[in-house]
Amino acid sequence: MIRLGVLVSGTGTNLQAILDAVAEKRLDARVEVVVSNVAGAGALERARAAGVATVVVNHKEHADRRAFDAALVEVLRARGVEVVVLAGFMRLLTGVLLDAFPMRVVNVHPSLLPAFPGVHSQKQALDYGVRVAGCTVHFVDAGTDTGPIIAQAAVPVEDGDDEESLRTRILAREHELLPRVLQWLAEGRVVVLPDPSGRAKVRVLT
Repeated sequence: MIRLGVLVSGTGTNLQAILDAVAEKRLDARVEVVVSNVAGAGALERARAAGVATVVVNHKEHADRRAFDAALVEVLRARGVEVVVLAGFMRLLTGVLLDAFPMRVVNVHPSLLPAFPGVHSQKQALDYGVRVAGCTVHFVDAGTDTGPIIAQAAVPVEDGDDEESLRTRILAREHELLPRVLQWLAEGRVVVLPDPSGRAKVRVLT
């Protein structure tokens, strides 16, 4: 079993997918704490409904990003968190948090990285004219959505898609992929390999 800390800023549908997977015993994990930088985030209510501890760490109350991340690390370590999951967390992380949990911070992103990093990935995909979009679960590094990729799921772009319709279909795949990857982590199947280029790569053991 792995002990998770989930960072959220919004409604928390990916958090709900994790909570459901734990409840249904598809994910051998315990969510130790859900932390938000937004006091009114809907994700906090989802956590409370599941009996999970919640903490609000307001980024506006800290001098800079590093001080904010130090406060997050304090909360996560106090609860024995082993893996940190970004589930709609709308803050860029610094080395303070990444160094505290090296290759143990996981993010889900709504594109097939390395294509369309950053915000508004669905709009980027539609503007580019791709016929296949999707989502990626990856470890977080110091770049913007540049960390080692663990798994991806493809979503066809349909005629007539707009940003919202594509977002909705990609999100449904995120809800499937993220708990599955976390279970791989719980089973010790995700191995980070050094690469001659200096960039780590991931192998998932069968």
